[in-house]
Amino acid sequence: MTTLDADYLVVGAGATGMAFTDALIDHADVRVAMVDRRHGVGGHWLAAYPFVRLHQASPFYGVASTVLGGSVQAIGPEAGLHERAGQPAIVAYYDQVLSERMLGSGRVSFHPGCEYDGGRTFRSRISGERFEVPERCRVVDARYLAPDIVAEMPPRFVVEGGARVVAVNDLVRLEHAPSQYVVVGSGKTATDAIVWLLGRGVDPDSLCWVRPRDPWMLNRALIQPSPEIYLGMVATMMEAAASAHSLDTLFLALEDAGIMLRVDPSVTPTMAKAPTLGTWELELLRSVTHVVRLGHLLAVRPGRLELTDGAVGVAADAVVVNCAADGLKNPPLVPIWQPSAMTLQPVRAGFPCFGAALAGYVEGTRRTSSDQAKNAIAAPSPFGNSLAQWAAMNVHGLRNSAAFNAEPDVRDWANRVTLNASRVPPDHPSSPELSAAQERLQAAVGPGVIRLGQLT
Repeated sequence: MTTLDADYLVVGAGATGMAFTDALIDHADVRVAMVDRRHGVGGHWLAAYPFVRLHQASPFYGVASTVLGGSVQAIGPEAGLHERAGQPAIVAYYDQVLSERMLGSGRVSFHPGCEYDGGRTFRSRISGERFEVPERCRVVDARYLAPDIVAEMPPRFVVEGGARVVAVNDLVRLEHAPSQYVVVGSGKTATDAIVWLLGRGVDPDSLCWVRPRDPWMLNRALIQPSPEIYLGMVATMMEAAASAHSLDTLFLALEDAGIMLRVDPSVTPTMAKAPTLGTWELELLRSVTHVVRLGHLLAVRPGRLELTDGAVGVAADAVVVNCAADGLKNPPLVPIWQPSAMTLQPVRAGFPCFGAALAGYVEGTRRTSSDQAKNAIAAPSPFGNSLAQWAAMNVHGLRNSAAFNAEPDVRDWANRVTLNASRVPPDHPSSPELSAAQERLQAAVGPGVIRLGQLT
């Protein structure tokens, strides 16, 4: 057993583990051991489908010390919006942060291909070597909300009789075009797969979309690193929430305001994980008219799909593209600081990297404070799924924002890091648009949060 000199053992080197570690070593003279079962840093990005891109602007993602991307697109359907990094760029970014920022500091050691055994021990899956950290070492769980990856799990449905089913990752490796593609899933992965297929010349009429639930999605043009745009969007959202009679009427009002999007205007969505979507993508998705809404897929057989509420026929040579996985988890919220371990979770609604970095900052600047005091500054917020869970996410996130912004040093730090979507940078010029957005938000956030809490 090898004993490591470490003050923190971070279990998981994905987006949250990296963001926490980066902020921690920036504000405390400590040693960190990072452990991950994968071969490198970046977590699920190492196994993501090759054409995936961030659904949000790149600067909102990554670690606090090193901005990911940041340039504005000059051409294409998203001209004028901030760039969204793709899978290769994100993996390269995390490799660079690891080598230059973390290992280069001499205070971080990284242990890939290792399995955490619980407590203060882990072992290499390659060599079998076992490691431990001392009693003073604090364990940080960065895996609590780790997403499921389609490529790493079997389908949730039965595949019989030689039916062709591929994970979304394998779309790029198909050698022969079928007469029909069947895309299974309601979330971002499914929409990405459809947009990718249509962008490569696939006829919309040869697509079948198995969509158990219809989703609400955010208009990407309003989720941008501009205080005028972002704070104005939140102000409109809170104004609509304050006067909403129900969650359905709230979402319809947000649709009228251009904030929320839905694929089918004739169907009221029940799903609100709320990724961002470009209006150009929405037009492509609406071109797919063969939509199956018969519940979840149970079995795939040649020429036939069996679902919880019925069955449908498909082409005999159809390729079923499996996009169904829990990318956003909703386990019970637990305090981030606990006696046994820190458990990283989002703090501001919908931005996990910022939440992890905030926890790293609070831990680094308040190592001698009680866990109770630190939990009062950075409490967890859930991800959305149903409309009620989306509302709860925003209630938690906005209340948490008020708590950490009440700490002057935390507020100053948060306004300086691009991971914080609602920041107003210190050097940002004042403008009538910004002042109006801030005034509207200040007036609406209290009534809006109260009403959202009632609607959940």
